[in-house]
Amino acid sequence: MNLPQSENQYVEFKSEKVAAKDLTEEIVAFANGEGGEIWLGVEDDGQVSGLSRTYEADVMNICRGAVRPPLTPEYTEFVVDAKTVARIIIPKGPDRPYATSRDRYLVRVGSTKRIASREELIRLFQASGFFHYDLVPLDQARTAHLDHSAIEEYFSRYRISFSGESEEEKTRLLAASDITDANAKPTVGGLLVFGINPESILHQAGIAFAHFKGLELESDLLDKKIFGGSLPRQVDNALAAIKANIPIGSTITGTRRMDAPHYPDKVFRELLVNAVVHRNYSIIGSQIRVLLFADRIEFLSPGRLPNTVTIEKLSVGTSFARNPLLVRLMGNLGYMDRLGRGLPMVCQEPGKLNKSVTFEEAGEVFRVVLEM
Repeated sequence: MNLPQSENQYVEFKSEKVAAKDLTEEIVAFANGEGGEIWLGVEDDGQVSGLSRTYEADVMNICRGAVRPPLTPEYTEFVVDAKTVARIIIPKGPDRPYATSRDRYLVRVGSTKRIASREELIRLFQASGFFHYDLVPLDQARTAHLDHSAIEEYFSRYRISFSGESEEEKTRLLAASDITDANAKPTVGGLLVFGINPESILHQAGIAFAHFKGLELESDLLDKKIFGGSLPRQVDNALAAIKANIPIGSTITGTRRMDAPHYPDKVFRELLVNAVVHRNYSIIGSQIRVLLFADRIEFLSPGRLPNTVTIEKLSVGTSFARNPLLVRLMGNLGYMDRLGRGLPMVCQEPGKLNKSVTFEEAGEVFRVVLEM
């Protein structure tokens, strides 16, 4: 077994003399991230100092008793330079966030660990399903920031005349629908779906669209737009921009002009809806981006996949409601069916055109690449 050359985001060296507290914190930091390896019996500079005994029971006891919730690592011993070392593999925690028995939440940053910031804790709790950012009321928002005609249309679907109700009943209806809280403050989800100009308060809201002539970001820019407003408006306007910028090839058969096969609108619409509904709105300063190149179109949404969702599960419709209010409101408005059929459809349509679609995580971004 070859020893890693140095410490990095996924590798940590620890001497046999490491304190149990320090080892616990390293384990927690890896579990709250993408997982990693702790090499026990190796000094910080990579020199092999070795182990005088096995530490498997110690490590298992730490992971069961000092890490909350408990997790199960993989412990293996090897001989390196005639000395025994142990490799402890910490998995990406399925039950994040993890903490020490002293309630210290840590994250891995490069080759070091540190206490999780407030924003990082929010993201960890969001991923676990313990906390939903779209239900948070916004202190700086008022019902005047909401589009009451859109709210009227929304409630009319349930045979309720919102404008005809008393002010007291309007307040009750908005709170019962989670569009506002009990104090009449719009929630994040309520403002995003029914806000007149939600990006004035939630600066991370919106879709940035760019069309490039070539294959890279450095290529000439053919079109660029920023779409704000409510989520339905963002989706509709971004879809219109995609359709306006994608050339549709054609062939002449006899005396007839035949359009070449191309993606149906529902593919782009699904990817846009998926982006606005499932993105992590607690990540500030980063909009959804749609990048159209000569050979592909990319949809980049801030936020990693939640705990229980993997890339492999997406094609069969496995989902996780990071933003349950957005899912409910956009579903009630007819933008999603909530049956998990959207992404499986997106996976199937490219095959009909001999094209491909890929899903990937890159840092704190979820990326979908559709071959054109």
